[in-house]
Amino acid sequence: MNKPSDRYVKLVAWDEDDQCYIGRCPGLMFGGVHGDDERAVYIELCQAIAEWIRLHEADNLPLPNPTSLQKIETFVSA
Repeated sequence: MNKPSDRYVKLVAWDEDDQCYIGRCPGLMFGGVHGDDERAVYIELCQAIAEWIRLHEADNLPLPNPTSLQKIETFVSA
């Protein structure tokens, strides 16, 4: 693990209703980022996560427990 953001699952998927890619980070931040380009959405998501973590650290707030990939896989397969 190199940096705090590595502990959080990052999801980018096409949303039929919104007709764009939506990027989310469950367990860390509410909402997400969106756009027409999957890679651009992923890059923006990573930047948003880094900023979210920076703000927590600047305010001396603990980071939420990361949502493990195993927990998400269990949820998806249920």
